[in-house]
Amino acid sequence: MNIYVELTRKFNEGRLRAILSSGQAVVLHRLAVMSKDGDWLLREECDVFDHILKVLDSYGARYRFGAPLDMRWMVGGWSSHFEFMSGNLRVRTDFVCRPPRISPSRLESIWREQETRSFPFVDLIDLISLKKTNREKDYAVIGEIARKIIDVDDQLRYSRSARDIMELCLAFPESATRIASERPVLVNVSGDLEKLEVALDAERRKLMHENENRLQRYIKAASPWSEQWKLKEKMVEGRSLIESHNALVKNAEGCLPFDVEKQDGYSGVN
Repeated sequence: MNIYVELTRKFNEGRLRAILSSGQAVVLHRLAVMSKDGDWLLREECDVFDHILKVLDSYGARYRFGAPLDMRWMVGGWSSHFEFMSGNLRVRTDFVCRPPRISPSRLESIWREQETRSFPFVDLIDLISLKKTNREKDYAVIGEIARKIIDVDDQLRYSRSARDIMELCLAFPESATRIASERPVLVNVSGDLEKLEVALDAERRKLMHENENRLQRYIKAASPWSEQWKLKEKMVEGRSLIESHNALVKNAEGCLPFDVEKQDGYSGVN
């Protein structure tokens, strides 16, 4: 069994606590054969974090650099990272409660929708939002996701192929006109393939820069914690994950800010 599927089932024993996302969701949507790590959305509840830590502890997991899996940091948009060995496989696990580019109202809807699923992993549209990173390869994934979407409006919103977009605009002009108000790149559709490709590249770069700027705010805020990390990592070496967690939480307090956006007075898009 896929270790990330196995973990998801254990995270959700008894009730829904974690939703598999990002690379593993791409795999489950059959858009990739494998992904090297696992990402989950977590409910914002302290007992959820306790359960996740206990499951990870049973696998012998240890912290990687990041924020502690603690309510105060998780609601501030931070992520927590762990790893362990499963046979010859290094398993990396990443957790977030407030994923970038997912609005609070949409996040609430995701949890309601996933309650009825037999296995929780993010839908195609939400996966596109999560994949708008600063990595070139993620935009190829977005393009493949868009091709799996049935709704024409959503295809126009998210397609990364100039040829696909031109064909859609010709076949569905009313939809193209309507969606152009949301996605300015569609204004460049005039039979000029090269012009549209240039516009798509500019759109991709803009999205990448937005994510780079978001990450830079967190990197800057984490700088004091980063400088101490190797020492703290050595301090908890050989301890169980639960013991390590308690020690790291105490050391992160006063060193790693809980909410980067409020600290910077930032009010833009995540």
